[in-house]
Amino acid sequence: MDILKLNAISPLADKIMQGYDLVDESAAPVGILVRSANMAEYDLPSSVLAVARAGAGVNNIPHADYAKRGVVVFNTPGANANAVKEMVICEFMLAARNLAEGISWASSLTGDDVAKQVEKGKKRFVGHEILGKTLCVLGLGAIGRKVAVAANALGMKVRGYDPYLSDAARAEIPFVEVRPTAAEAYENAEFVSLHMPATEETKGMINSAAIAKMADGVIIVNAARGELAVTADVKAAIAEGKVHKYVCDFPTAEINDCDGILAVPHLGASTEEAEDNCAVMAANELKDYIENGNIVNSVNLPCLKVELGAKHRVAVIAKEGVVLPTDGISSTAKGYTYTLIDTDSVIDSDALRGIDGVIRVRVIK
Repeated sequence: MDILKLNAISPLADKIMQGYDLVDESAAPVGILVRSANMAEYDLPSSVLAVARAGAGVNNIPHADYAKRGVVVFNTPGANANAVKEMVICEFMLAARNLAEGISWASSLTGDDVAKQVEKGKKRFVGHEILGKTLCVLGLGAIGRKVAVAANALGMKVRGYDPYLSDAARAEIPFVEVRPTAAEAYENAEFVSLHMPATEETKGMINSAAIAKMADGVIIVNAARGELAVTADVKAAIAEGKVHKYVCDFPTAEINDCDGILAVPHLGASTEEAEDNCAVMAANELKDYIENGNIVNSVNLPCLKVELGAKHRVAVIAKEGVVLPTDGISSTAKGYTYTLIDTDSVIDSDALRGIDGVIRVRVIK
């Protein structure tokens, strides 16, 4: 069976997917591994059971449409969290100490008296320490929590906001002052770090009104999604001195070559270790679903992982509320129900397919 790679994927995925053909082209793949390729215009073959994104964000995949076709979309939350965390901490330092500008200036110096020019001109780049400063982390998922832990270890005071924060996740960061709204979290904050997905609720959340509540000279780091910030408002705040620096991992024509903006070329997860971690997790998710019907880390259909309890297994994806004539273990989410039916007798899968609201039936074993 073919596993189609729409992007280059770490060779560690090949080791996991032994017995499959990992290919760059296929007319009828059973699964797809993808990183950044835009699948909006991709003509998805009916053979595809699942798409695994080697990364956390799935904006490049029309996952809601795929759910209607019974195609599971996986992501790999946390696999690149350490890489992004390290870059964010680095960006705090770059912005606070004006290092990028200082390095650029020093590199431009010529003549026999460069050392003297440095000593004379370095005062232009005097910065601030992060010790004791207040950091607001918006989004306390796998990455946000790691950023909070590292910042706390460096002596920062950390606040946070996340409407979906679980009790278990909160227990990992007892030193974070979790506030009930984003506005309360970033009020008077000297650093703001964004770790939220781009949704209708979050797009443009960093705007003139939000920035006005932050501390004067605030540093904003956006390693999440460019759409979270209103660029015009950020640029205006920089011109007024309200924002000291805006660091964004998503360069555009609007922010390139702007004073006060550090545009990083989307390097958050660009480490060999993170790419390996994402590929391994994505390949394991894909293989487990194809071979066992288990769904872990799906963004568009219910998650369900069950050890095989009989000779045979049938998997059924249906609209929420559909009643099946055969008992099984089910999970419901996002308007769909996923059922695994383990039985020692053979099930009439065609009869299941004929039930109104059933989207996909798969005989796995």
